[in-house]
Amino acid sequence: MDMNQNNIEAIVRQVLAGMSGAPSAPSSNGELPKTARVAMLTEKEHYEIKEFPLPSIGDDEILVKVEGCGICGTDAHEFKRDPFGLIPVVLGHEGTGKIVKMGKNVKFDSAGKALALGDKVVTCMIFKDNPEITMFDLNKQNVGGADVYGLLPDDDIHFNGWFADYLVIRGGSTVFNVSDLDLYSRILIEPCAVLIHAVERAKTTGILRFNSRVAVQGCGPIGLICIAILRTMGIMHITAIDGNQQRLDFARELGATETVNFTEHTGIEALTNAVERSFGGHGADFAFQCTGSPAAHANIYKFIRNGGGLCELGFFINGGNATINPHFDLCSKEITLVGSWVYTLRDYATTFDFLRSAKRIGLPMEKLITDTFRLEDINEAHRTNLAMTGLKIAIINQ
Repeated sequence: MDMNQNNIEAIVRQVLAGMSGAPSAPSSNGELPKTARVAMLTEKEHYEIKEFPLPSIGDDEILVKVEGCGICGTDAHEFKRDPFGLIPVVLGHEGTGKIVKMGKNVKFDSAGKALALGDKVVTCMIFKDNPEITMFDLNKQNVGGADVYGLLPDDDIHFNGWFADYLVIRGGSTVFNVSDLDLYSRILIEPCAVLIHAVERAKTTGILRFNSRVAVQGCGPIGLICIAILRTMGIMHITAIDGNQQRLDFARELGATETVNFTEHTGIEALTNAVERSFGGHGADFAFQCTGSPAAHANIYKFIRNGGGLCELGFFINGGNATINPHFDLCSKEITLVGSWVYTLRDYATTFDFLRSAKRIGLPMEKLITDTFRLEDINEAHRTNLAMTGLKIAIINQ
């Protein structure tokens, strides 16, 4: 009998799951198990796999069998320092899975699309305490103040985050049917929505146009997604700036036309000259600052032409102060600056169309997910994420 290593590992896991005291794996025969696992952060830099009874589902709730979830920078901050004081907590908010049970009142998703057992879904935010936020909110209210699965304190439900076998979606939550998207695309929806929002914010300046020269500083997952979105918009003059040549090479695959490795240039003047050379001797019409570095923020003004624009989106938490000269960096150049944080519900829905468009024109978005781990290996997954040897790290339950 020809058995490869994956077959052997699957059999071993099945045997271990049947032993007394071993965690239960998700049922594969369509029947729901009585208990299921979560990866709970019980102390800094340490997850424990815990097993709890699956709760009953209310009339407005949905039970989702988790298929995968990306590890976000927010997860990394919580794993390393617990800045939000959530421990013990089940993290994971870049997740997706299959509906396996629905309350009788659940008929449609947040965009009005029908929901049924077996549909593949993602969640956005929980808005039961802020009903003014809707899909078509004319004020485009930022959803940053709402609750999110994966950042909820532990309670008697326990299945509060996507780093688990199952997730319980409560009434009042946003949920979207994305059954037409593949698993990796679904895992990338949440981080892509962050960049859709940033680009929409940039467009409010009236400076970002089809023929704009655009600089993107920082080629982690956020910067790379930014480049891909700009490319799907038809923008053809994109310079990526980073210190990692491998990431710069991938930036070209996602649509960058030029790259600048800042490690090859000494001093801000030399770096500015390199960026301008990439644009044929011109400053950038618009720039996106996608790092969490205050020094990088201070530098990027130098790359932008007089009358240009800047979108700052790299600071999802307090990363410290940046030193700029308001006269030379802002006033005399008349730079239009916008900040961006999280997204609106409308941006979330727009993201689905972006991912379809990116696939249609051949952008290899799936290559952003460089490393995958099983739920029981989540500590190793987070250490890999902190080591920054890959791009997007994901937990896959399939």
